[in-house]
Amino acid sequence: MQIVKETAFMLKVTAFFCLFVFLIGPSYAKDEYYLTLRNNKVNLRQGPSFEHPIKLVYKKKFLPVLIKDKSDNFRKIIDHENNSGWIHVSQLSKKKAALNNVDNSIIFKRPSYYSKPLALVEKGRLCFIKKCEVKWCKVTSGDYTGWIVKSSLWGKIK
Repeated sequence: MQIVKETAFMLKVTAFFCLFVFLIGPSYAKDEYYLTLRNNKVNLRQGPSFEHPIKLVYKKKFLPVLIKDKSDNFRKIIDHENNSGWIHVSQLSKKKAALNNVDNSIIFKRPSYYSKPLALVEKGRLCFIKKCEVKWCKVTSGDYTGWIVKSSLWGKIK
């Protein structure tokens, strides 16, 4: 009888622990987030160390990248073309930037389609984010500052 009680107690403790880990664990998991490239030349490596070979070289300062994972001082990233690899943290910046991912987006004077259009933005154009609202982001691209539809941007728009 004593063995049955001990077994039942252990099953309850195990079930509680599993439920606790299942419900609470994901809240401690690191979410994906965006950073930008700090320099005009940044190496994307096949693995998380300087010993791993260079996969490709980025040549665009402030290009946004999505951080997926980390290992010591390296971050696993995915870019707007779905290239993935590892970049050293010294090559990453918190500057808010995004790429226009729609052909011929329009920068408006105010966050409304009825506002005055200021510029036409080509696909792949880098935009620096000033602030974002529900559906619009205030951006600077080249000599133009205005509002662009948030859904047309890829990068740090929060």
